[in-house]
Amino acid sequence: MTRDPRTTGVAEPIDPDIDLHQPAQRDELWRSHGAILAAISLGGGIGALGRYGLALLLPTPVGGFPWATFTTNVAGCFVIGVLMVTITDILTAHPLVRPFLGVGVLGGFTTFSTYANDTRALLAPGAVTTAFVYLFATLGCALLATLLGVWLTRTAYAARTRRSRRPVA
Repeated sequence: MTRDPRTTGVAEPIDPDIDLHQPAQRDELWRSHGAILAAISLGGGIGALGRYGLALLLPTPVGGFPWATFTTNVAGCFVIGVLMVTITDILTAHPLVRPFLGVGVLGGFTTFSTYANDTRALLAPGAVTTAFVYLFATLGCALLATLLGVWLTRTAYAARTRRSRRPVA
């Protein structure tokens, strides 16, 4: 039985069918989720290296627009739009593709915590306008990039499907 942490202070387990206090059941958790955790970890490392490389290529001067973080987040959102349509609507993907690419690589690549921290840092005299431009431009462009990725992928797939269904003369 699980208890509500708001009333008892006891948190619910990750999987209600597994009692983490039982060694055999803890092993079951690792066996059932180990590959997923490994895929996420490997992907996250790859994504973080990509983000770090982009930050080295596009350094941000003090009080300047954080182009590296902006580019990272907008590009990551575009790719997540493409990825999700591809693996949910177009292909039957291996069960580890989504955790590896979506959660791992793109989760490690995008950095909305840095976006929030950059915005806070720009809220200083002389950079407030930059802070608000960055705040709203990142949010708007990231959402539009996701929608564009979804739309382009669906449109390209529909066009390819139509072409392949044409009768051969």
